[in-house]
Amino acid sequence: MTRTLSFFFLASATTEKQIREVFETADRKVVSIKIVTDRDTGKPRGFAFVDLETPEAAKSAIDELNGKDFSGRALIVNEAEDKGPKQGKSGFKSAFGGHEDRGGAKGGFGMRGPSQQMPRGSTRGGGRGGTRGS
Repeated sequence: MTRTLSFFFLASATTEKQIREVFETADRKVVSIKIVTDRDTGKPRGFAFVDLETPEAAKSAIDELNGKDFSGRALIVNEAEDKGPKQGKSGFKSAFGGHEDRGGAKGGFGMRGPSQQMPRGSTRGGGRGGTRGS
């Protein structure tokens, strides 16, 4: 059973070969390496995921490599957490609560139009009317 480790604070020029050289020893076999890149620019984002063959190999890699200097940076090596399946949408609205059950009102900045059920000239709504100059 493989174990995935997250590997942080990589230099942008770090290659898969360099990561393999750091992780792989006589006792540790690297199964796969995934360097995470930005979806828009394609440039590395500074971290990678490394799959090792056994949980014991993963534990020894964490103990040995966490805090170690690599290309002038102190590494952070952790066991990766499984994110699980995505729930619903992603993006701006879901990041701030989603508002799936608003009762029919759509859009931002509060309710507008006939659904507001407020008498004309009420004090709610920003005070855009009234007398001028008195």
